[in-house]
Amino acid sequence: MPQPSSKAAERGEPSYVWRAGQDRRLAMIRAALPTGFGPTSRILDDGSGLGLYVLKLLADTPLSYGLEYERERAAEGARRFGLSLLVNGAGERLPYADATFDAVLSNEVIEHVMDDRAAVAEIARVLRPGGRLLLFCPNRWYPVEQHGIYWRGRYIFGNIPLVNYLPNPLRNRLAPHVRAYTGHGLRRLLADLPLRIVAHTRIFGAYDNLIYRFGAAGRLLRAGLHGAESTPFNVVGLSHWLVAERVG
Repeated sequence: MPQPSSKAAERGEPSYVWRAGQDRRLAMIRAALPTGFGPTSRILDDGSGLGLYVLKLLADTPLSYGLEYERERAAEGARRFGLSLLVNGAGERLPYADATFDAVLSNEVIEHVMDDRAAVAEIARVLRPGGRLLLFCPNRWYPVEQHGIYWRGRYIFGNIPLVNYLPNPLRNRLAPHVRAYTGHGLRRLLADLPLRIVAHTRIFGAYDNLIYRFGAAGRLLRAGLHGAESTPFNVVGLSHWLVAERVG
């Protein structure tokens, strides 16, 4: 993976490579698509980075769109992969008409936007009735903050343990650049929007870097954590996985 960009603190880092973690999430996305989703359906990756998920979803529909806030990333993805439906724009003001999409993917993005409530409301607006929001976002109770912290005015990139277990004033002082959500907080974000929650759980990561370094021991750890996703232990999972359907 390249060194963190100058925007890493504000926007996070997009997927630069495709590995087991991305494969797993893609399978979850496909399993959660609305009934009847097919070659004439439209899907938007809202916060698409370089467009790797957009590229993979072309196998499901040629009407696979991507929206990326950072102009340079959108341009690089379009140039590298030839993605004609990858555009530059903001999640709080999507440049699409009402009821345009059959599905909208938000993959570890809402924690970075200026106004997460407005961003989710925009997703609801552009979904057709019966269309689905497919949302991954950070879990507040995961033991490690993966977006770095600010310490004495300096940004420190990397994985910092236990930050999200601190009281809100202290946590938000160390990590003012990124949100992490409790289950209640995430559901509250969707309250009063025309979205019905179909599924909500927490998942662990793929830990590809650990497997690369430690081999069989890393694979054993991943298998154990993935097995724990169906138990109460998932409360400390890496990310929320929420599927919601547009109603009305």
